[in-house]
Amino acid sequence: MKKFSLYLLTLILVPLAPAFPGRVYDIRSSGASGDGVTDNTIFIQKAIDSCAVTGGMVYIPEGVFLTATLVLKSNVTLHVSAKGVLLGHTSPAAYPYQDSGIPFYGGEWAKQALIFCKGQENVSIEGSGTIDGQGAAFVTNTLKKPDRYRNRPYLLWFAGCKNVRVSGVRLRNSAFWMQHYLGCERVVIDGIDVWNHSNKNNDMIDIDGCRYVMISNVTGDADDDGITIKSTSKLVSEHITITNCVLSSHCNAIKFGTESTGGFRNITISNCVIKPSAQTTTIYGRPAGISGVSLEMVDGGILENVTISNLVIDGPEVPLFIRLGNRARKHVDSASAPGYGQLRNVSISDIVASAGSDIGCSITGLKASRVQNISLRNIQLTTPGGGTGVTLQPVADEKEDAYPEATMFGKLPAHGFYISHATGIRLSGIQLHHRSDEKRPAFFFHDTEDFSLESDDIISRGKHTPLVMVSESREGTVTVRSTKENVLKTDKASQGVTLYK
Repeated sequence: MKKFSLYLLTLILVPLAPAFPGRVYDIRSSGASGDGVTDNTIFIQKAIDSCAVTGGMVYIPEGVFLTATLVLKSNVTLHVSAKGVLLGHTSPAAYPYQDSGIPFYGGEWAKQALIFCKGQENVSIEGSGTIDGQGAAFVTNTLKKPDRYRNRPYLLWFAGCKNVRVSGVRLRNSAFWMQHYLGCERVVIDGIDVWNHSNKNNDMIDIDGCRYVMISNVTGDADDDGITIKSTSKLVSEHITITNCVLSSHCNAIKFGTESTGGFRNITISNCVIKPSAQTTTIYGRPAGISGVSLEMVDGGILENVTISNLVIDGPEVPLFIRLGNRARKHVDSASAPGYGQLRNVSISDIVASAGSDIGCSITGLKASRVQNISLRNIQLTTPGGGTGVTLQPVADEKEDAYPEATMFGKLPAHGFYISHATGIRLSGIQLHHRSDEKRPAFFFHDTEDFSLESDDIISRGKHTPLVMVSESREGTVTVRSTKENVLKTDKASQGVTLYK
């Protein structure tokens, strides 16, 4: 009995030895040279292969280590030291085509990466050093889609992996998306710094059909989309948290879509700052960004159970954009065309935002598939104003099959929020301000049922314009504190709409 008790005590006080000895493999021991000229591919890969046998760390010391594609393997941590640089070759021929093993939209042409990892477990990239893809050296051809994307490698590509961690490193200058996580489980991205302004399609982070993902403490600046949740295959992107990030994008800082085949579920985003890019010239988009947050469902699938809170959004054209469309693009040629998607159960709260244009924010569905159960609470929105020359009528061209973008409808008939083809909309604590005269209403509800608006602080300089317009809508309540006589205007097709002042 005493021996058994002593054994239990030993287990408590002394951690069990790891399954792998955790050896350190310095790439210089394999023959690597950090002179920025020597091709180190075989030397670094040799260190990775040896490390995969025992488990442990591949160490990138001080120096600039030129390399082509590296294949990361299970139980390997790639550690890039503070003064270490992994520098990608500038020739597409240095990046052999890879097979992700997962049928996805893009699989026919997105086949290359500087660091590739398929079907592995317990893999990490860490350190405070730099991985640089020299993306500007890759020519973007003038062919039509999808061929124009060929021969531009990702910087990092993980496909079908489990227990992935990327932390601390500085990621620079990809020829394509900076990092693509496809069909992975248990992914942690923490404390990385991203700069991606060297080529077209320079996304910052793409989470694609992954589960159990935690993204935190990211500082990033990208020409294309920032943190992007995608579903380019039948796999659902779900159980994801994004927090404590500072993001800049010439396009959309935080984005769901556009690809939405499998859909998105159980995702929370909090405590982030979205600010204008430090890069003033653009390849795509606008200097301060197109949108702060965009939820875009256009290729079928379901988006549900999403919360977004505690964000500062500074300066993009449109701070908030929610769109359910029907582009209906197949993720592979052999797949059936997707049906109408669904977008429901979204809560957005505690947002301080300033818009860079007078377009307006929007929440729009389709007559055949309505946006459902959207809550916006405690939103402070400042716009430039100047909304003149806009017919105060619903958006006539709904562009059902168009590529979704926050600017797609042009200047909206509301300077705050335009809402169309929606059910179960709750707006409360919305404060709207504009810097110059504004002739449009603050809110426009079109074909919306079961809605409520409670707002105490709407500044409107348009003398003859109502604060709220309601068109072809049903069962709504509007509660606004205002001295204006024409607070609410409804058309004859609207029923059951009540005003409280």
